[in-house]
Amino acid sequence: MRLPNLVPGALDVPHPSKLSLDGPEHPPRILILYGSLRPQSFSRKLALEAERLLQHFGAETRVFDPHELPLLDSVGVDHPKVQELRALSEWSEGHVWVSPERHGTITAVFKNQIDWLPLEEGGVRPTQGRTLAVMQVCGGSQSFNVVNALRVLGRWMRMVTIPNQSSVPKAWQEFDEQGRMKPSAYYDRVVDVMEELVKFTVMVRGRSAYLTNRYSERKGDLTAVELAAASGAAQ
Repeated sequence: MRLPNLVPGALDVPHPSKLSLDGPEHPPRILILYGSLRPQSFSRKLALEAERLLQHFGAETRVFDPHELPLLDSVGVDHPKVQELRALSEWSEGHVWVSPERHGTITAVFKNQIDWLPLEEGGVRPTQGRTLAVMQVCGGSQSFNVVNALRVLGRWMRMVTIPNQSSVPKAWQEFDEQGRMKPSAYYDRVVDVMEELVKFTVMVRGRSAYLTNRYSERKGDLTAVELAAASGAAQ
C-alpha cells in the first residue's frame, strides 16, 4: 500500500519486542489527589482508604494536601505548594483522583490541582504516560458525572486511565466514626479499582516513553534537524 504522505524516517512499526517485560523493580509509585478542604472531607477519607489498599498491594504512595495551594496564576510557579505538587507528579508512575460532585461536576479544589500541572515544562511531562484511576463521592444518589469528567481530564493530560472506576453514593453512610470505609459492595469496588491500578502501573511503567512516542513529534524533530543542517551548510 502506498502512503506517499508519510515520512519514512519518522515512522515506527509497533512490535511486541519493543515492549520488553523487563521493567523497574521498585514498588509502583502512586500519587493520590482529592478535591475537598472540608474537615470531614469524604473524598479525603476515600483517598486514604485507597492509600491503605495500594500499600497492601505493594505500592509506594503519596497523598497531596490541597490546603494552601493558591488559585492558578495568583502566584508564581515557585510557590512551595505548586513545587510540591509538580515534584510529586514527576515522582509518580500512577495517580488516583478522587473528587466530590459539586453542581454536577468536579470541585474547584480538585480542578485547581490539575490546572497547576503543565502538559510540558522544560522537556518534562509530569503526567504523560502515567496510569490513572478515577473515583468520586456523592452526597446523594449515585452519579457518574465526576468520574466521566475526570476521564476527560485524564485524556487531556495524556494519562493511561484504567477501565474500572468507583462512585460512592451517600458517602456519609459509608464511613465509620474513625473514617474507615464500611464493608459493602462499594468498598469491594474500591478494592477492585486499586488492584487494577497497580496491575496497569506495573505493566505500563518503564514502557510509557515508548507508548507515548508519536509520529508527529518524531517528524517535527527530523524537520528541525534538517533545517539546522541546511542552515549550517548555508553558512
